[in-house]
Amino acid sequence: MKASRFQSQDHIDTGRRQFLKLSAATGAGLTLGLNLTTRASAQAADSPALQFNAFVNISPDNTVNVYIKHLEMGQGVYTGLATCVAEELDAAWSQVKCEHAPVDTEKYANLFMGQQATGGSTAIANSFTQMRQAGATARAMLVAAAAQRWGVPASEISVSEGQVSHGSHQASFGELAVEAAAQNAPAPEAVSLKDPADFTLIGREDLVRKDEGKQNGTAVYTQDVQLPGMLTAVVAHSPRFGGRVKSFDASKALQRNGVEQVFEIENGVAVLAKDYWTAIKGRELLEIEWDDSAAETRSSGTILSQYRELVDEPGIVAEREGDVASQLNQGDSVEAVFEFPYLAHAQMEPMNCVAKVDGQRAELWYGCQGATSDQMAIAQLLGGKIEDVKIHTVFAGGGFGRRANPFSDYVLEAVRVARGAQGKPVKLVWSREDDMQAGFYRPAFVHKLSAAVDDQGMPTAFQARLAGQSIMMGTNMESMSVVDGVDNASVEGLVHLPYQVPNRQVEVHNTQAGVPVQWWRSVGNTHTAFSKEVFIDSLARKAGQDPVEYRLSLLKHNPRETAVLKLAAEKAEWGSRKLPEGWGRGVAVHTSFGSTVAEIVDVSVQGTEFKVERVVAAVDCGIAVNPNIIRAQIEGGIAYGLSAALADEVTLTDGNVDQTNFHNYRVLRMNDMPEVEVHILPSGNAPSGVGEPGTPPVAPAVANALAAATGQTLTRLPLRLT
Repeated sequence: MKASRFQSQDHIDTGRRQFLKLSAATGAGLTLGLNLTTRASAQAADSPALQFNAFVNISPDNTVNVYIKHLEMGQGVYTGLATCVAEELDAAWSQVKCEHAPVDTEKYANLFMGQQATGGSTAIANSFTQMRQAGATARAMLVAAAAQRWGVPASEISVSEGQVSHGSHQASFGELAVEAAAQNAPAPEAVSLKDPADFTLIGREDLVRKDEGKQNGTAVYTQDVQLPGMLTAVVAHSPRFGGRVKSFDASKALQRNGVEQVFEIENGVAVLAKDYWTAIKGRELLEIEWDDSAAETRSSGTILSQYRELVDEPGIVAEREGDVASQLNQGDSVEAVFEFPYLAHAQMEPMNCVAKVDGQRAELWYGCQGATSDQMAIAQLLGGKIEDVKIHTVFAGGGFGRRANPFSDYVLEAVRVARGAQGKPVKLVWSREDDMQAGFYRPAFVHKLSAAVDDQGMPTAFQARLAGQSIMMGTNMESMSVVDGVDNASVEGLVHLPYQVPNRQVEVHNTQAGVPVQWWRSVGNTHTAFSKEVFIDSLARKAGQDPVEYRLSLLKHNPRETAVLKLAAEKAEWGSRKLPEGWGRGVAVHTSFGSTVAEIVDVSVQGTEFKVERVVAAVDCGIAVNPNIIRAQIEGGIAYGLSAALADEVTLTDGNVDQTNFHNYRVLRMNDMPEVEVHILPSGNAPSGVGEPGTPPVAPAVANALAAATGQTLTRLPLRLT
């Protein structure tokens, strides 16, 4: 990927090697395990909150405070992780409170990533045992304190609903807090976790969510942060990606009452004012000449046309099994080309960040999704140490990956602006238009899928050729995701095909474009699930077979996808529920982030117009910590995927993004939202992701439903009937 307008010419190295260098300089260490052995005895007896371990403290007022290491941005992570703690602690749900954990990679690393970050649908999956262990350890310390106070064996003490009991003795957690915090924490192997059959909170439907304040307006988001003397900043970015400021005239802007400063930063011109409206109006008065010599000037149609040419040629082999070429040359073959546009994240809260810079030190307040990488990038930019960067995490209004930017783009922009603000705190605010036209995007892709089929219409060979930008190359995650020139994020969902096909080959062309790209909800699965499932449907129709039965025959050695597909078909009454005239029904099944989701969609068609009427989803995501949140996440993923299926695309004309706001980037409207049913497959397996797996199957299921209704096989998103 070319350097974007957000990348400094002085490269900010946020890779693991740089992190270890900075850590060594500050005396910090990278600990991926759970440190529960810290004693709280050094704390004053009258401390209002006593730390039992990195995740739990209990106050004498009987409040159980749970520190959440993942960003709460509407996905329910406060509730889910607090449930894991409270379950093993045997706390009353009403006494549990949550807050974001401080930024501290040693204590709060994502165990799947090695850094403090939220993403990849990993919050519950990576913290399930860790948070239960934290709760169980705190419980053991409470029991030890009670045993010491009452002079009874710890084995005879019971704990329930926040009360510790033995015969006539009884004490609340708060009454034991000071003594319990002074106990030695037991070793992890000495603490037993509950058998799932004994869960009282995990799996419950009626727990009140813990992301409090959203219903009454008291929740604190970045926009709510107010500091003494704070200025509001906006930045004028280049209309083209890669463009630079050649010259600018700020005289008119500075004449506007309330505009206090205007200056150039690495990626544009910053306007600082007393409030947001004044800053915006000041920015409109700037006269800027841009240097587009290194900018992307192609239109998106030109870029996709070049991709279509690439997939006609062999690419870098991502997976090879058997002899695909000979099968394709000898047998009856089927071929289809799929096209996917750039997509914006379009989260409801655009980018924003409050920053205060004092030399090499910085303090920030924002919805922080990539804490470790942001902290490292800021420290390197300012020439300071990691410990010189303090981040306060607040709620975020959605993310879908955008806030975990691999280049810390808007965060570094806030720091650069604050560095020039003469010691005053600055709230950087991006408008919706800024976010839509100056951000990072899901990369555009073209796929060419080919298959050879036997006399029964079953595939004997499968080939996929993809062309699109890598989202991992050039980032601090390249070493973890890119192997031999293949970015797993580009091909996931097509390699390790769940369907039994003896000969398979997947190839990829890593294209170069000036459009900045990054992960988007469900990452590569956003496009690979579509091409795979629409292609499989076309093979089923060619064979004259029912799409569900055709899939089941190819999944006979895949019990998990088989079970989920059968559950969805049963609940949707596939094959037995008669549809009205002009309706069609489609199916798709896909595994991502450790979870399998099958979706069956009903559509109604009138001429070239259609409406998605109903979606029935089945999911296997392991143990359901909170079924209501799982349903909400799958429903949200379906809505997000439907936006891309029905309306969303980012297009470029001569390098300029055409879309500006929701009037021409039409995210799903309420009246377009179908009836949705979500069914959770019972499981005793460890939890897996739920934030993203609901998104990939819905677009192909809609396309397949339209094919059933109209006979048209649609291979480009967004979907358009002709």
